[in-house]
Amino acid sequence: MGTLKEMLSADRFAAEAGVELLEISPGYAKTRMKVTEKHLNAGGVCQGGALFTLADLAFAAVANSRGRLTLSLNTNITFLRAISEGYVYAEATETFNHGRVPFIEVRLVDEQQQLIAVLTSSGYRKSEELNIDELE
Repeated sequence: MGTLKEMLSADRFAAEAGVELLEISPGYAKTRMKVTEKHLNAGGVCQGGALFTLADLAFAAVANSRGRLTLSLNTNITFLRAISEGYVYAEATETFNHGRVPFIEVRLVDEQQQLIAVLTSSGYRKSEELNIDELE
């Protein structure tokens, strides 16, 4: 057994992208990623998939913070501002805690708290409990 934070740290794709899980509590999580040259697309701004990965790990932390394996059902992301360097933070909040289908909103902001993107997602909570002792 371990913590949810340790379990999610094993997400190799997010780790390779540089995503860090900063905080988890029931119904809340915060992640961050430093945008570097490896994240930039041909237009010189952070690639949408990198921002999605940052938001997706925050979603996963919140969705699984209730102690049951939860997988995404549907996700929508709206990109509002481009970023080409510095840290981006993703704050995820469970806006509807349904036993089987939670709804989560993730807001991505830069270091000046300017809104970069908003992701909304619903998940499916399976009946199996996670093999964790605590969240962090």
